[in-house]
Amino acid sequence: MSDAFGSGLLGRRGFLIGLGGLCITPEVLAQGPAFPLKVAAGAELRATKAEVYDPAYVVLAYPMGDVPDDRGVCTDTVIRAFRHAGVDLQVKVHEDMAGNFSAYPKIWGLKRPDRNIDHRRVPNLETYFKRKGGAKTLSKVAADYLPGDIVSWRLTGGGLPHIGVVTRKSRGGQPLIAHNIGAGTREEPCLFDWPMSGWFRFDSGI
Repeated sequence: MSDAFGSGLLGRRGFLIGLGGLCITPEVLAQGPAFPLKVAAGAELRATKAEVYDPAYVVLAYPMGDVPDDRGVCTDTVIRAFRHAGVDLQVKVHEDMAGNFSAYPKIWGLKRPDRNIDHRRVPNLETYFKRKGGAKTLSKVAADYLPGDIVSWRLTGGGLPHIGVVTRKSRGGQPLIAHNIGAGTREEPCLFDWPMSGWFRFDSGI
């Protein structure tokens, strides 16, 4: 197959590669390494599912614990997108908090890590992503944000934290964001709708 690519037998119209049940073009592949594209594909997949916004505390299995597939919150969109790329944020966040609890926010009055909920909180994900070197300087240029990037905000009118995944699609010059703000995971051009608090990128896993 590599000979066919090298000799151009597939033509200039390009070829399609299946990624997690989705298809992407060579132009999209050129946007970055495979890992973030898998994250983006996982987020897009969530947007195709019927989902109820449900912030209830749930006792989860460990590892790979998850709330029922038909429900979730904004962090669950990110968690499921990363699992699509082979990374279990439940385990990653729990292990890092177990060894570095003082580095994480003390917003909820916890005295020790809780593997059922820690990874489902935006400030904890932001802290973990920063600790693992994924933080980038915020940009006002839409084109700077690539598929698989993670973006977080503080919502206007209350400052609630929110988080989403940049997908491989765009509309009106903006990348679409897969996020769940109350009506299930959807892809929307909301990158600059609220004050941004974090931008994270991982090219080869965490």
